[in-house]
Amino acid sequence: MAAHKYQAPRGTFDVLPDAARLRGRIERTAAEILARAGYERIATPSFEDTELFERGVGHSTDIVRKEMFTFEDKGGRSLTLRPEGTAPICRAYVEHGMQALAQPVKLAYAGPFFRHERPQAGRYRQFHQLGAEAIGSDSPLADAELIGLLAEILAELGVPGVELRLGSLGSFEARQAYLAELKEHLRAHEGELSKEVRERIDANPLRAFDSDDDGTRAVMATAPKLVERLEGEDAEHFAEVRALLDAAGVSYVIDPTLVRGLDYYTRTIFSFVCDRLGAQSEIGGGGRYDGLVEQLGGKPTPAVGWAAGIERIMLALDEEQAAPGRDVFVAVAEESAQRRSLALVLAGELRKAGLSAEVDLGGRGLKGQLKHADRLGARRVLILDAEGAQLRDMSSGEQRSVETGNLIEEMTGGEA
Repeated sequence: MAAHKYQAPRGTFDVLPDAARLRGRIERTAAEILARAGYERIATPSFEDTELFERGVGHSTDIVRKEMFTFEDKGGRSLTLRPEGTAPICRAYVEHGMQALAQPVKLAYAGPFFRHERPQAGRYRQFHQLGAEAIGSDSPLADAELIGLLAEILAELGVPGVELRLGSLGSFEARQAYLAELKEHLRAHEGELSKEVRERIDANPLRAFDSDDDGTRAVMATAPKLVERLEGEDAEHFAEVRALLDAAGVSYVIDPTLVRGLDYYTRTIFSFVCDRLGAQSEIGGGGRYDGLVEQLGGKPTPAVGWAAGIERIMLALDEEQAAPGRDVFVAVAEESAQRRSLALVLAGELRKAGLSAEVDLGGRGLKGQLKHADRLGARRVLILDAEGAQLRDMSSGEQRSVETGNLIEEMTGGEA
């Protein structure tokens, strides 16, 4: 009877070495750019108390209503695999007294997240994001800095066809008056709306702007737009964010229909979209969430941040990251326990000196080892034989005797 062939669960995937190399470049690029701006790494657990997301993300959101992976542990507690990163970071900010630190606290993260969605290109049930948060500043400078950093990361990576869409949801108080006007508009055209939008007129009317239904889209084309009704400090904040982005040379378009899928956003919201990604065009986005820390039990604390999808960046780049070559491959000309042991020791010394070095683990003959070294892209091969050691330059084929006692100097002080 044939053995069962196991596969990764639907909506998940294995990260093979070629994809891992590109993923590593994306994560390193983001980490370096964010670190230079003072954003320090934070890591939160992969699962949290379910209430954290119900309170922080919002009961009316699709994430909480339909997409969370929630389970009961052996103690009867309801836990949820994290569907997003901001609420856990704000929980950590409150729990560990980070409000006592110099503000804002600037944090960066990368890791896996989980949503029970219909799997498709760019949308998975386990996915990976990188992100950044500035907690403790209400300055438009924080908004502009974070937007500029994500723009810099995408540009440095060479992501093509990126457009920044910018909007504002105003303050929570201002949004309530607008929502009453929007609900009135939706009810006046209720018969033209999709069933899902009709059911959420009271709970989450802003999501109607995201609908793909033709009738709903026609209704929303004439709906009032919040960004056109900003007043007072909300209007001033949005104007200053735009002025700062203009000064920094960050191009954008104002999108009056832009909304976010999470309830905690206030004022500035933004989305980076890529024309290579089709329906799942957003590559990263975020905004300001001035009420979330207080909602999670902390003191009133303004904050702003973003997240970007690593898999979506990879889809947009549509490239392979070449495997790195090796500095040295240590080969054994005539099989013996003594030479195998010496090969392992010398490879270890080369690695400690900062060189990449491998030994043959497959029991190949010398000819096979040289072919394997060539496949690995090794620049040089150190051949251990009965006479001592020979250093072979793989590009020229030149070979000469070397002393293993001076091997590090040979490798770091000149070419073979």
